[in-house]
Amino acid sequence: MRALLDTNCFLWGITDSEKLSLAARSFMADLDNSLCLSAASLWEIAVKVSIGKLELLRPFDQLIPEQLAVNAIDILPIEPPHLSRLITLPFYHRDPFDRLIIAQAQTEDIALLSSDTAFQKYDVKLIW
Repeated sequence: MRALLDTNCFLWGITDSEKLSLAARSFMADLDNSLCLSAASLWEIAVKVSIGKLELLRPFDQLIPEQLAVNAIDILPIEPPHLSRLITLPFYHRDPFDRLIIAQAQTEDIALLSSDTAFQKYDVKLIW
């Protein structure tokens, strides 16, 4: 099964955080599953690091490519159909990064790994 990781799930997964649910941890560990991370998540991480809201264990340009490779996570680029879907999303969630991730999951018809309860209001299969 193919699934999109939200930003927090990716960060919790690569740091082996206890915040990651058992279901999400199991899904990520199952080699039969295909994981992807939105380019929006990479952008969000970079923005938060640059403003001091997030501190990574190592520099972004070392940690992120390494963890994507080690965990076999593909980057999901932002495509025009994702943005078209974003335009029509109701504003249950105000965060622009999360809204784009939801739009991508819907457009790609893939599950979304997320602890964000606001995601439950959208038509998307959540794994948590």
